[in-house]
Order: sequence, then structure tokens, then C-alpha cells
Amino acid sequence: MSGVRSVLLLCWRDTGHPQGGGSETYLQRIGAHLAESGVAVTLRTARYPGAPRREVIDGVRIDRAGGRYSVYVWALLAMATARLGMGPLRRVRPDVVVDTQNGLPFLARLVYGRRVAVLVHHCHREQWPVAGPVLGRLGWFVESRLSPRVHRRNQYVTVSLPSARDLTGLGIADDRIALVRNGLDEAPEASLRGPRARNPRVLVLSRLVPHKQIEDALAAVASLRPSVPGLHLDIVGGGWWWQRLVDHAARLGISDAVTFHGHVDDVTKHHVIQQSWVHLLPSRKEGWGLAVIEAAQHAVPTIGYRSSGGLADSIIDGVTGVLVDSRAELANRLQQLLADPVQR
Repeated sequence: MSGVRSVLLLCWRDTGHPQGGGSETYLQRIGAHLAESGVAVTLRTARYPGAPRREVIDGVRIDRAGGRYSVYVWALLAMATARLGMGPLRRVRPDVVVDTQNGLPFLARLVYGRRVAVLVHHCHREQWPVAGPVLGRLGWFVESRLSPRVHRRNQYVTVSLPSARDLTGLGIADDRIALVRNGLDEAPEASLRGPRARNPRVLVLSRLVPHKQIEDALAAVASLRPSVPGLHLDIVGGGWWWQRLVDHAARLGISDAVTFHGHVDDVTKHHVIQQSWVHLLPSRKEGWGLAVIEAAQHAVPTIGYRSSGGLADSIIDGVTGVLVDSRAELANRLQQLLADPVQR
């Protein structure tokens, strides 16, 4: 980033958002490192209940406006008016703009041209149906047709080889795609020295949204509970799908074997991970899988779906975890790992 004095980051959420996850953590850490090196960093994102319109976190100036979808409209208006010396971003004169495309781009190219880099963790083909038939089709059209056309001369950044392949499948030229895998902060040393739980504990570390398919983890625990005494599932993370999952656990008759921890601080999170025997990540789609590496720091293996894409990059199959192809195989491999401490 030699010669760069100002950077504008665009993302639909920030790390304080109730539905924030790995994508937001990734961007905040990059912004914090840039700010530490003397770059002026501004993050434009959405508002959420209790959030101030403006604040500074780790040297990153955060400017919030709009909701889940209106954040894109308000951000584009703010960028356009800033070029005229008006609006909330009028003092931001970025040398580089990072447009985080979580399904939808901010279309910053229309204002800032070639200065824009498009950050894509993964493509959302499998997730758009959750938005409904009309919005889902519109969203996939924007992501798969409009955005590649608009950004054909811009730099893309993604976090895994499967995500890079998905982008080339949408027509993005190979020489426009840079692969920069995720990193993460080290776990607190004290948490790494903690004991494993005496009884088998399975962990899900995830946002609680439909495409994470946490129902598959609940089903696996329900099927194994009669043959694995003391089996317990810890679900760490928050999201709008929470009540659906609580109700699903009740229908399966395993409410007493599941703890929904919600959104917790990092110290608490790492202590829960350290107690765990196996981590399940049954997501339909992952850009890479930051949770895989968080669990791996604690020598906790991950079981996830091969078809998710990015997990094939973050899990070394048979070494640091297991890739499976069905719900039945997920439960079978979980049972094997719980029963075999050497393999685990």
C-alpha cells in the first residue's frame, strides 16, 4: 500500500452488527492494520439498533446509514455527493476503495473508477433463494451478470481457490483475481492450556442464518445421543435464525443437550472451543472458513461439506478435519471421531 494515504472500505455490516461474521472481522482487521501504518481509513456500513451513526474503532472511522439493502443506496449517494464536496463522506478522498460484495456490490466503480478493488469471499448462488423468488433472481442477476460487467476492469480479491474458480465462472479474467487467504489473531494462551471437557462436546461456531445449515448439526447430535452418553452441542454465535434453531432442537427432543451461547466475547469463545472435541461446520457455502482455523488453534478438528467450496481450502481432508458429502456421512464421521481419540 505504498503511497496510499486514504482508504474507503464498504461493507454491508461491521463487527458490532448482530449478524456480523467472518467477512466483517476480516475487513475490520485489515482496516486496523492500515490505520496503524498511518493510512486514513473510513468504513461505510449499515446502522443497527443501538449503533451510533459515527464512531472510531481501532483507528477505523466508521460511518453508518441504511439497513440490510438500503445501505447500498445510501452509500452510493454518499460517495456521489462526496465528489461534489457534500455529504457525510465529503472529507474522504480515497486512493483505494474496497467494495465488499456480499452478494451485492456497492457499485463504487461508478464514482471512483479504477481505484476500486472488489472483495468477494464467496459467490451467493446457493443463498439467494432465501431472499424469495423475485429478490433472489434479481440479486443473482446483479451478482452474476451486472457486477462482472461493471467491474471487468477492476481488481478482484478473494480468499480461497474455490471462490476464485467461481469468479472465473462468472467471466472474471484470471489476471484480475488476487487470492489472499484469511488470517486470524492468536487465541489467548490461557485458553490453549485449558482442559477438554470430560464428556463429548461438539461445537458449532457460526452466524445463525439459514445457509449455515445448523439444523444438520442438531440432527447429527440427535441421532448419536442414544449411543454417545453425555453428548452435548455448543452453538456459539448469533443471528436472526436463532429462534428457529431453538424450536428445532425442541422438536428433536434435545433441548437439554444443546447450549445456545449467542454472541460472546473472544475470551469466552476460545474457552468454549478449548473444551470441545469436534467442530461441525455444515454450511451450504463458505468462502474459506475462518472458524475452521479458530478451532484448529485448539487442535479441534472440523467436519464440513465438500460442496461448500471454501472448506476444501481450509480443511486438509483426513489431516486437520474431514470433508463429507451428505448429512448421513456427517453424522457417521462425527461418531467415528468422538469414539477414536487417536484419530481425533
